[in-house]
Amino acid sequence: MTTSTPSTTGDRAVDAQVGIEVVDRTVPGPHGPVPVREYRPAGPVVAGLAWAHGGAFQHGDLDVPEADWVSRCLAAAGVRTVSVDYRLAVGDVFFPVPSDDVLAAWTWAWHEGFRDLPPERRHLGGGSAGGNLAASVSLQVRDGAGPLPATTVLVYPVLHSVLPAPSPELAAALATSGTGERFDAARTRELNLAYVGREELLSHPYAFPAHGDLTGLPPTLVVTSDLDDLRPSGEAYAAALVAAGVEVTVVREPGVPHGHLNFPETAGAQRTVARLVAWLTAGARP
Repeated sequence: MTTSTPSTTGDRAVDAQVGIEVVDRTVPGPHGPVPVREYRPAGPVVAGLAWAHGGAFQHGDLDVPEADWVSRCLAAAGVRTVSVDYRLAVGDVFFPVPSDDVLAAWTWAWHEGFRDLPPERRHLGGGSAGGNLAASVSLQVRDGAGPLPATTVLVYPVLHSVLPAPSPELAAALATSGTGERFDAARTRELNLAYVGREELLSHPYAFPAHGDLTGLPPTLVVTSDLDDLRPSGEAYAAALVAAGVEVTVVREPGVPHGHLNFPETAGAQRTVARLVAWLTAGARP
């Protein structure tokens, strides 16, 4: 199912297992239409989440498990989810285009996709590079670009242009784990530079939110992967949020590598989804 025209109407399908309605559509954006996929619960809707997948800013789409499986799980739990197919930083696409796309999708979700939900049940989040984009959009709307989400959900995010150094414990664990894809400081900086395109933009707070003023941001859930080079970024950002007076919950998923939501069959991925459901639906059910 795809929508090839820039409209806010889309094709629909129903997941036969749980009755979830899945709608592909495009929403207006400053760089052209932005594809999104809505996952509508069969039963009562208790919350809404605009969600951005990861992929080092260069990979990923609406069909990767981190996008599709996560969204289906959330919808099955009553969370209407809008998954965003932002433009990837390949070819001549650079920052701020991907974050602009996520901002456009968030704006549409707030005014249209979640319009029947009270503001305190409208959330924004993402995984890995998508976590960066969600944090960026949170900063932008805090600065007046749109409505502030009730909370922000960041799963194994990259938030620094230069990764904080790992603890000796983490460095030793990564050296011997033999699991997962590595994103050490050198590789991460290379990917980050490819995202922004110009050296001077590495310090832009909307490109890497750890460089920004974090006051006034909404409550934030940060989930890190235990065996992940990016873990220090999430942990340092959470500490900076606390210092800025923001309510923060930090969870380290034990024994999992970066990107573990792309492995639905694993206990770590299932635990993380359960954590997201608990966070997004807390106090929301009748």
